[in-house]
Amino acid sequence: MRASVSRWWRRLFWPWRTTWPTRDGWWCVFAAVGLGVAAVNTGNNLAYLLCSMLLALIVVSGVLSDQSIRGLHLAAVLPEKIYAGRPALFGATIANRKRRLVSYSISIEVVGSAPGPVVGSAAAKRVLYVPRLEAGAERLCTWEATLPTRGRRRLPGLRITTRFPFGLFVKAGGVILESDVLVYPAVHPVSPDQLRQLGGAGDAAARRRGRGHDLYNLRQYRPGDDPRLIHWRSSAKTQALTVRELEEDTALDTRLVLEGTGAADPARLEQGLSEAASLAAHLIRAEAGVELVGPGVWVPLGRGRGHESKLLTALALYDPGALPGMGQRRVDGAAGPAVPAVVREIRVALG
Repeated sequence: MRASVSRWWRRLFWPWRTTWPTRDGWWCVFAAVGLGVAAVNTGNNLAYLLCSMLLALIVVSGVLSDQSIRGLHLAAVLPEKIYAGRPALFGATIANRKRRLVSYSISIEVVGSAPGPVVGSAAAKRVLYVPRLEAGAERLCTWEATLPTRGRRRLPGLRITTRFPFGLFVKAGGVILESDVLVYPAVHPVSPDQLRQLGGAGDAAARRRGRGHDLYNLRQYRPGDDPRLIHWRSSAKTQALTVRELEEDTALDTRLVLEGTGAADPARLEQGLSEAASLAAHLIRAEAGVELVGPGVWVPLGRGRGHESKLLTALALYDPGALPGMGQRRVDGAAGPAVPAVVREIRVALG
């Protein structure tokens, strides 16, 4: 009983919705106050009547706007990856959880960081306007936003607002999506010079199946195998089609070495991290193995989309100010032994 009373008082004095008068709303309030003062001083019944009508209009506006915004649920839809300087597509789903009542004149706003009142300020930008949302229905809205720098960044919040029914007051719900996201360094297409540097082939081969040139194994033909890999001499001996399995060329295995700390030149630091991220993304998508070594960071050799996320995360969180006394460490914070040598090494200067 005491807990329910406490919740009731909390909702009464600290409601989850806020209300702010519009310009027309301020005129309505001033007119009601002026007519009320005139009615008390003159005793004119017409002034009392006009004042009561304006006050009733304000009350009805508050009740209807509260009904329209009540029961609405807003859920954010975040992109899987966000790159610095590149527009990312964000989304939000608004759902009407009421059983029978319809919500009218609903807006979804992105709340900026500019100073201003909580409601009705220029810091809020309307993303979607929904004139009517049926009971049990939902709508998806999307918008683009660009985060200029890498690292952990706080997103602007979202809120639901309405001016229903007369536009006298703006009623807004609580702000959501005030969370931190990880922004990867900017990834650009690899330049022709870098492509020529990446195109070199080595003589050594990794002891695993791949797309190299040396023989790894012989096995029986299976439907879907490349006919060009059929080993005709072995097939003639065994009287069954035999195909060659090739070893993967270790020239694909690359170590990215970050040179310098970049503490003296932040612009060159960001350029170098962007170059390293672009090379890592290009190599991973070419099914190469990539290892990242640099001051205070080490990502062991690996492949695949999951490893690409590890590389980009390490580059996004790179902080030259936290390097003194840190030494070389893995992205998970646990020190490890020296990794096996790779055939190709690319150095990226951070300044």
